[in-house]
Amino acid sequence: MAGNLRKILFGSTFHIFNYEWKKSHFKFREPFSDLSYALEAERGGSSAIQMAVQANIIRYLLFTGNNGTESVCLQYLYDVSPKKQEEALAAALSDILWSAGKSQSGSVCLVSTDSYFTPSTEYKVDNFTERVQLFKFSEKETMQKFIYEHIQCFKEEGSHEVILFLYSLIFSRTIDRLREDLDSTTPHLLRSSLGNFVCRQALLNLMLTGRASPNVFNGNILYDDQGSPLPVPLHGVLIRSDVGYLHWNRELLQHGKLPMVGSMLKTPKLPIWLCNINATYSVLFSTNSSLLSDWKMEHLFDLYLYSGQPAQNHTVILTIDTHSHHWEEGHGKGEGDLEKRFPSVEMTIRTKWEGAAIDWNGTVPFF
Repeated sequence: MAGNLRKILFGSTFHIFNYEWKKSHFKFREPFSDLSYALEAERGGSSAIQMAVQANIIRYLLFTGNNGTESVCLQYLYDVSPKKQEEALAAALSDILWSAGKSQSGSVCLVSTDSYFTPSTEYKVDNFTERVQLFKFSEKETMQKFIYEHIQCFKEEGSHEVILFLYSLIFSRTIDRLREDLDSTTPHLLRSSLGNFVCRQALLNLMLTGRASPNVFNGNILYDDQGSPLPVPLHGVLIRSDVGYLHWNRELLQHGKLPMVGSMLKTPKLPIWLCNINATYSVLFSTNSSLLSDWKMEHLFDLYLYSGQPAQNHTVILTIDTHSHHWEEGHGKGEGDLEKRFPSVEMTIRTKWEGAAIDWNGTVPFF
């Protein structure tokens, strides 16, 4: 089991997680503060997982855990107690795991003092994976209660918390289902980048949609550009999920390799997006649950931005105007020049609302 786990993660049984991954955990900002809803994200490869969980924490606090209250505001995220933080984290983790288990089952990994198998010469020992204990659940409420009762296992630095969640995610989906989800473009879930392991799109999609589809387009592609059948179909996104995804990367754009995110991810059920901006992860969200279901709401509205980084000390409020189109005025040097002049956050938002004018409301633009 441990060998298959390594292979679906790294493509090899000899790779192990580095120090940055091992110390990554789910740590909230100060309770009852302007960022009491927010996790601190690492700068390494685990940040994508932390921010995907962050998006689901926001989903719980604003929409699914507020006892059916229809009208919510940003203040809901400012009054989060330590107990509510733990409840929200347990709910976010269980929601992702349950979705990966096809809403029928889920698995949770915890680390014990005992080793559960004897490694072979074809497996590199990390003194952690060998001690992982697996708990399986057939009821979501029971699993969420179990996670809440063991929440310190995911909050305390040094206990491999993000890795434990990643293992739980893989076993919730199962190795066999993951192999069916992936295609010829993506044989495993992590890739090496600048000496670190980072999440592939398939892992992001697994956390967002419950299925590890390797691509961001809608549906599956069966034919190549010439109309000939592909040897193996390319797997895209099949359903709209509660949390969406936006992607912007200047370097990929310059090389003509920026993937076009399909409407399934661009238009989620709730106005929350995990954003991949120049390979750094943030969350954009709105408190208006009707934003994406009533086109009149999309004329002039606010979005909130959280980057996960310690330097951010308040939630950034962005006002989006989709009708004025004055963002292009005064710039006549071509589209490429516009992409250099405007912050990447703005260009990311414009992949969803083309031509929108964006007001940072006094915040100095970053990204």
